[in-house]
Amino acid sequence: MSNFSRRQFLKGTAAVGAACTIGFPSLLRGQGLNEKLQVGFIATGGQAGSHTGQSHNAGLQCIAFADVDKTKWDGVLGKKGWEKATGYQDWRKVFENHGKDLDVVFVATPDHSHFAPTMTAVSMGIHCYTEKPLTWSVREAQLLAKAYAKNPKVVTQMGNQGHGGNGWRLAYEYVKGGAIGDIVEFHTWTNRPIWPQGGDRPEGTDPIPDTLDWDAWIGPAQPRPFKKDTYHTFKWRGFVDFGSGALGDMACHTTDGIYAIMKPGYAATAEPIIMTGPVKDQWPAGMVVKNTYRAKDGLPAFTTFWYEGKKADGTPFKPETPEELKSENRQLPETGNLIIGTKGKMLVIGDYWETPMLIPEAKRKEFGKPKQLLERSPGHHQEFFMACKGEKPREFSQSNFGYSGFMAANIQLGNLCARAGKKLELNEAGEITNDPKINELAWREPRKGWGPLEMKV
Repeated sequence: MSNFSRRQFLKGTAAVGAACTIGFPSLLRGQGLNEKLQVGFIATGGQAGSHTGQSHNAGLQCIAFADVDKTKWDGVLGKKGWEKATGYQDWRKVFENHGKDLDVVFVATPDHSHFAPTMTAVSMGIHCYTEKPLTWSVREAQLLAKAYAKNPKVVTQMGNQGHGGNGWRLAYEYVKGGAIGDIVEFHTWTNRPIWPQGGDRPEGTDPIPDTLDWDAWIGPAQPRPFKKDTYHTFKWRGFVDFGSGALGDMACHTTDGIYAIMKPGYAATAEPIIMTGPVKDQWPAGMVVKNTYRAKDGLPAFTTFWYEGKKADGTPFKPETPEELKSENRQLPETGNLIIGTKGKMLVIGDYWETPMLIPEAKRKEFGKPKQLLERSPGHHQEFFMACKGEKPREFSQSNFGYSGFMAANIQLGNLCARAGKKLELNEAGEITNDPKINELAWREPRKGWGPLEMKV
């Protein structure tokens, strides 16, 4: 195989046409696959099924994949034309054995094992789509943002699918149209967690199924015994070593519009103003986190509040219902955003910014529909595929790591201040300044052998 990569070849053929296939026959690969992007998957079960399905429908060719649980391999091998893809339980083998042939990689493992394969892909020049919350820690997100800047030919996307929708674009257009004035506060609440949180490490051990590579599942974290139905395949989200709790699960969706509208860079402060208990082996059952952001690029400073979980009486943490809704006998929805400006308020119902609306109803009717300012997306996966194929520039994949890296770092600051149990102050580079030793909590050294295979930052 020539050092001239298939990714470079695809871009070359787009520029100079089919004659290249005659002039450089040694560059061709596979049996009739040259027109297809060659894809690998790091995880094939659960949420990864969305990516295998989208990739198959888009005509990509899977050549290799990894999933620690062999019962999930049918997510690739069950698809027509992908039956000969090579499967592994260890993600490292995908890159070691197929890295030179891969054009695209999807990463959809538990949070704690996102960073290493993602950084490996970007550093090897492989386009990469990684599920939210992108990383397990603040520092990992910051490093991926730097890697995106360092590797300018690589297309990336984080899996916050709502970013491909019209909702946040409409909210942006309301704001830029002056509907609510300057934004002062964002309040965001969720119905998560819907898995156990607030507890300590479970005792005991269970036999590891023959189909599961438990050591590969643990990956960069410290080893612990396997417990049936405790971590794999879903409840890992509540455990500090593996998941990011409600923030990691939903904030990349429900706070996405904040970062899309404001583009604030790193937070100035992060503070756990309410916690139902300390961080133990699991995240607390409920908390409220306050972040502040500096004025930037002509936009004023603003504050965000994040609400998750329930109070001792079982009622969910939420902001106070505003008078604009009370006057219409309306309540806040189960999940959503309340945006407070100097001249009005906006309500966003649900997790994905689908329905931004001015409140009260009379204000919405008076203002009308804002002028369209932003191009609409063909779809979240479609953006990524089009950029990977060279049909659009790489920034057309709009939740790229240059955008989502900052968002993921700010989201994980909420979990970091909870672990620290105190308010954190940060400089514009995202470094903690009021207690520098907490910067050590912003990073976890991977278990030996389970870090990135390459790291170009």
